[in-house]
Amino acid sequence: MTEASTAATMSPWPKKARGPRHLVVMGVSGGGKTTIAMMLAGKLGYIFAEGDEFHSEANREKMRSGTPLNDDDRAPWLQSIQDWMTAEAQVGHSTVVTCSALKRKYRDVLRGAEGSTIFVHMAPPVDLTLERMNRRKGHYMPASLLDSQIDTLEELEPDEDGFKVHNVGTPTEVLAEVLDHLKDR
Repeated sequence: MTEASTAATMSPWPKKARGPRHLVVMGVSGGGKTTIAMMLAGKLGYIFAEGDEFHSEANREKMRSGTPLNDDDRAPWLQSIQDWMTAEAQVGHSTVVTCSALKRKYRDVLRGAEGSTIFVHMAPPVDLTLERMNRRKGHYMPASLLDSQIDTLEELEPDEDGFKVHNVGTPTEVLAEVLDHLKDR
């Protein structure tokens, strides 16, 4: 058996899967998740949600003050995203949601939603990410927390269905790359 056919057989999201699908656009803050996720949802006709909207006000205030969230802070946030994904799947909707999903155990919570889940890891170079964070206005996540997010990030493991996109081109180019990765799934 070739390496490619072995990887295809191990994938938890079979090619041409039926039923609701969830695309979780993940990565550190400033990686371009929202831009690409909104374009992806529009192109595919999926329901879109901004994962940051699921945070409690206490979590937002903690981040605004420059304090990184811990696992206890993130647990109800991740569960609310999973609940939303399941509710959408139960009425037959596929979704695109942004969520940092930095650790495997966070992704495991999201993978628990009804339907099939794939992770799209937006991973531009750190200097570009920092530049993007410094340009945006009105976001509660300060650039000072980027290092803590990078330190927390656990790369997708081989048994997790997903892929990394370096997000260095135009949004249209990056969208085309994401769609190319998804075409056989």
